[in-house]
Amino acid sequence: MGKVLVLNASYEPLNITSWRRAAVLIIKGKAERVEHNGKTLYSDFLLPTVIRLRYYVRVPYKEIPLTRRNILHRDSYTCQYCGYTGDELTLDHVIPRSRKGGETWENMVTACVRCNVKKGNRTPKEASMPLRNSPRRPYSSLYFEVSKHLKSGMHAEWQKYVIGL
Repeated sequence: MGKVLVLNASYEPLNITSWRRAAVLIIKGKAERVEHNGKTLYSDFLLPTVIRLRYYVRVPYKEIPLTRRNILHRDSYTCQYCGYTGDELTLDHVIPRSRKGGETWENMVTACVRCNVKKGNRTPKEASMPLRNSPRRPYSSLYFEVSKHLKSGMHAEWQKYVIGL
């Protein structure tokens, strides 16, 4: 039946849950339906696609690990130099490691093999290869999960509740 975006009382995205868990939260009065897709569970109960908790929940900050998979996802599996999307993608250090460029969210991008070799041990400016998007640290771990659903086109109504996607 689908996934449901859970918002805090402040309309801040908290997580994604199943439609069953969302229905239970609504029935128990712990949440309210904000968006629905027109499908019904029973005659007068519309299935939610977005719910909001009635009480504010404090959420601890959670660091997103810097992994190959997360960088590829952040960059939409696209070369940040030429726009290539395919299987032969690598990671590139914007400021090369030999020039004290570290392994950080702000210094690593997805690049195709051809662009990575062409850029070599130079900065994008020196190689005359401007970046399509500046690399940045993602906002939250929920960012990855929500962006997958938005890019698939399944939950377009979630867009207005998520900043930066």
